[in-house]
Amino acid sequence: MPDTRPLLFFDSGVGGLSVLAETRRLLPRAPVVYAADSAGYPYGTKSEAEIAARVPALLGRLVERYHPRLVVIACNTASTIALPVVRAALDLPVVGTVPAIKPAALLSKTRAIGVLGTEATIRQPYVDRLAAEFASDCLVLRHGSAELVDLAEAKLRGEATDPAAYRRILEGLTRQPGGERIDTVVLACTHFRLVEPELSAAMPLTYVDGAEGIARRIEYLTLDQDWPDTFSSGRAAFTSLSEKERALAPAFARFGLTELVEL
Repeated sequence: MPDTRPLLFFDSGVGGLSVLAETRRLLPRAPVVYAADSAGYPYGTKSEAEIAARVPALLGRLVERYHPRLVVIACNTASTIALPVVRAALDLPVVGTVPAIKPAALLSKTRAIGVLGTEATIRQPYVDRLAAEFASDCLVLRHGSAELVDLAEAKLRGEATDPAAYRRILEGLTRQPGGERIDTVVLACTHFRLVEPELSAAMPLTYVDGAEGIARRIEYLTLDQDWPDTFSSGRAAFTSLSEKERALAPAFARFGLTELVEL
């Protein structure tokens, strides 16, 4: 019998779809459940205490319901705050998402890097440690944007977004002292990969995220495991399924998630 246990992707909203897309390239037959904590969206403006309490409890419920072979926390905010607690609580592999500062430092020619994330992510000590370890010879500037998360969600609902907004958000990095030197920007929120074309149009810099590396990690951790013989569509589960979430159905279908359910 084929092993039908899914990969469980988790985010507050649609951002984790950027990680799912890269994983599909490597593991096209993998069953998938995508869980969005729409009732808790957005995470980036919440306190560390709220995230630390909410994420492990919710993932515990999801694991009990869907019996995944592996959990992917496809959210920088949730990972930088709650990943150790989740790993301690769950008896299965858990892959987190952290800002791609190491590859950005390898790419930067000017030795000036921007880290664009949510307010909650960019203030984490974890980001300090990544910068000290992998970009100690670089100027590392940070900017938090809740607006960019909303723009990504709006784009996937098929709504028009203002091109000027993307430039204004990037200027939160480039207008800081030394910011004019930035040549590489870390997209430290999985939502932001979904609007990378709009960011590139607003400011032609090098944009780096961790989606490909996460996909390779998932592939490694599931090496030699059995998969179904053919691809089957996946399920998107929401903690709140309102008209706003239902408007995302066409976008989720493009990622192979054709069934929308409420938890």
